[in-house]
Order: sequence, then C-alpha cells, then structure tokens
Amino acid sequence: MTQTPIRARPGPVSEAGVPDPRRERFEELFAAHREAVLGYLRRRTGNGHDAADLLADTFLVVWRRLDDVPAGDQTRPWLYGVARRALANHRRGEGRRTALADRLRSELTETTPPEPAPDTSTAGRAFRALPDADRELLSLVAWEELDSAQIATALGCSRNAVRIRLHRARKRFAKLLAASPPALARDEVSHEDA
Repeated sequence: MTQTPIRARPGPVSEAGVPDPRRERFEELFAAHREAVLGYLRRRTGNGHDAADLLADTFLVVWRRLDDVPAGDQTRPWLYGVARRALANHRRGEGRRTALADRLRSELTETTPPEPAPDTSTAGRAFRALPDADRELLSLVAWEELDSAQIATALGCSRNAVRIRLHRARKRFAKLLAASPPALARDEVSHEDA
C-alpha cells in the first residue's frame, strides 16, 4: 500500500486554491498583535469576556480596512486606536442599556399596581399551604390558562406527567380545602398526602 505524501500548505489560500496575500497579511497581523491588543482591552474592561468580544470587533475592522493598516512601528498604535473606538462603542451601548433598564424599572414601578393583600379566604390559605410545585402547576392552569400540552412544554416534561401531577395537586388542594383551619395554619402538607 503506497501512502500519498501530505504536503504542507504554503500559507492561506483562497477557495480556488490560489495563495491569498490579503488573508496571509491579516493572519500575520493577528498573530503578531493579538496579545497586545487583548491586554489593552482587558486593562480597560476588567472583564475577560468583554475583552474577547472587543478583540473580535477590533480585528473585524482590521479585516475590513486591511489596506489602511500602516506597516512597521505604526501598526500597534493604529490597532490601539481601532480598539479604543470599539471600546467606546461598547461603553455607549452599555450606557444605553443601563438607561433603558432604569427607565423600564421606573415605568414598571409607576404602573404596577400595589401588591394585593394576601387572600385570607379558605381557598387562599389552602393554596398558599400547597408545595411550590403544586402551586405552580395549578397557577399555570388557572391563571395562565394553559392546557396539558402547553404546561408540559413550560415544565419540560411529558403530557402524561402533567396529567398525573395535576391530578395529585388537585387532590391535595381539595384535601386542604376540606381540612380544619388549624391544619392550614400549620402549612403542613406533603407530596405524600394524596
């Protein structure tokens, strides 16, 4: 059996198999300056994830403006300038997001009605005495008006599991409704009570 020798590629090539000097120059710039630009961004963001995203943004601009990248000693300062503008755009975006979040928070507190007083009826007390999982399930049916298939999607389980859980939750709720007020006051109910 003869083996075909594997030839090393002479460098970046285009899709047609022709050497691509533009891509080669970009890869050389990236290899030579990646760490320096990343360090520049890390020192200014304090967050490695943001710095990595900004590095990608910086080198995207480099790729688009590859013909404008100066050679020699001016390359790194030029890259820092591109990184500085990417960082400024990032900070403006953060400022807009923060301002929007503050505005929405303010609007929601102005328009949100005050929390209603807890329901002190027998049904309200019985509902609050249920385990969290039962309350969520019954709430999805009563308040959100979801059917079994929709609840299964929301909870990440099968429709059959929803039907079984719903049946058990309803039985526990009925048992609490029928219970004496002292049982409700103790909030004692378990999943085994069915």
